[in-house]
Amino acid sequence: MKQYKVGVIGATGMVGQRFITLLHQHPWFELSVLAASGRSAGKTYEQAVGNRWAMTEPMPESVKNMPVMDAELDKQAIAGQVDFVFCAVNMPKADILALEEAYAKLECPVVSNNSANRKTPDVPMVVPELNADHIDVIPAQRKRLGTKRGFIAVKSNCSLQSYVPALYPLKEFEPTRVLVCTYQAISGAGKTFERWPEMVDNVIPFIGGEEEKSEQEPMKIWGHIEGDRIVNAQTPQFTAQCIRVPVSDGHTAAVFVDFARKPTIEQIKSIWQNYRGAAQELELPSAPKQFLHYFEEDDMPQIKLHRNLENGMAISLGRLREDSQYQYKFIGMSHNTLRGAAGGAVLLAELLCAKGYMDR
Repeated sequence: MKQYKVGVIGATGMVGQRFITLLHQHPWFELSVLAASGRSAGKTYEQAVGNRWAMTEPMPESVKNMPVMDAELDKQAIAGQVDFVFCAVNMPKADILALEEAYAKLECPVVSNNSANRKTPDVPMVVPELNADHIDVIPAQRKRLGTKRGFIAVKSNCSLQSYVPALYPLKEFEPTRVLVCTYQAISGAGKTFERWPEMVDNVIPFIGGEEEKSEQEPMKIWGHIEGDRIVNAQTPQFTAQCIRVPVSDGHTAAVFVDFARKPTIEQIKSIWQNYRGAAQELELPSAPKQFLHYFEEDDMPQIKLHRNLENGMAISLGRLREDSQYQYKFIGMSHNTLRGAAGGAVLLAELLCAKGYMDR
């Protein structure tokens, strides 16, 4: 496989830190550039992060003395040094839209962890196991941007990973309506217990913007390409409640679902067990061998036991049973900063590389 030089824009934040741990010793990607806001620019990475390193594994020695570039002022220089960038910045939405488009127009592809471009009709929002075909809209996006190489691709919201991967493979039975309650870790807010002590022994029943994303983003994943855009699906219809819970990493979802054609429990479990997507077919380096793991025990899956399953890239499912109001209910769980954030973006980049979109 070809080797690619990559940059991380927003390298000092929690998701940026996760990107660095994943890119350290990646078989295809060489981490070549780190960039952040003007506050960090000119410092070494270790100086810029200071005491805010939030990963359980130590900061890789190879990045400690790397200089941090200015994500805004050094765009041209950054784009000239890499084959593509990952973007995980903490900025107002309008500024993110402008920044990502600027990199794309400098012929530097952007694989984004941010939400800003998820609603842009010709920007593919991809879970590689589910809707890999949506990357076929990239030529239309390049035409709009006036680029030969540059484009933007995004991954979906982290909370979706705990329930959408379980429902999408059941498309043949036509899910019609879904109710989901997500119980989301504090790392989803970029926090640790040290930096957010009020979350200890606490539950907060609100996460800004999260319920809208949880209800609307699945419609784009279920959608299809029509001409120069992705058209959202009309069904299934989602309603969501999103709750912050005192967990470091890992999002859990309680899911209730109705189908137009009701499958049996055995059919659902069989589909989950045997489901393989493009990530598995292409044997991408970050792809889990088994995408969906179902646990028969009543008290599984559990965050502590299963969030790191298959390097944090698998989805854990359990407690599938009939319901009194909906046809079925079940529990889903995923690692929010691995599968849900940086790991999902790295897997998407691997898909784009395998399909030739990062070639020069």
